[in-house]
Order: sequence, then structure tokens, then C-alpha cells
Amino acid sequence: MISKIINFFGESKFQKTRFRALIAVLILVVIADILVTRDHGDFFWDYLPAWSAGFGFVSCVLIIFVSKAIGHQGRIMQDEDYYD
Repeated sequence: MISKIINFFGESKFQKTRFRALIAVLILVVIADILVTRDHGDFFWDYLPAWSAGFGFVSCVLIIFVSKAIGHQGRIMQDEDYYD
């Protein structure tokens, strides 16, 4: 069972299936965020449908790209054989 999961995430022949699963999960999260009732909010964007899902997704993507940029251009990352 675990080998099937590892093969699903590791092999390139499942790339299209993984991408479709990612899109399906993103759509489900947006739909779930739209269905949540918002009784009170502090700002106007708290009442926008799918705001939380969109903001969370964009924030995660930005964190990934900024951390990669800091690691590569900021010379924080070391080579694999740094200690050899």
C-alpha cells in the first residue's frame, strides 16, 4: 500500500493525475469557503466569497517563492558537498 503511494508521488507517469487531483482539491476548498456563513467580520474583504481560500493559496505560493529566492540569491543555501 505504501509503495503505491510513493510511486504515485514519485513517478512522472502520474503527473497528469496528480495535477488533476490538485485542481480538484483547490476547487473543493474554494467551494467549502463559499458555503461557510460569515455572520461577522472586521473588514469588508471578510465577507467576500472565497477570500480566505484565495488569500491562503496566494500567501503559500509567495512564501515558497520568497524563501527560494532568499536561499538562492541570498547565498543562504550551501552546496550538497559543503561539508566534504
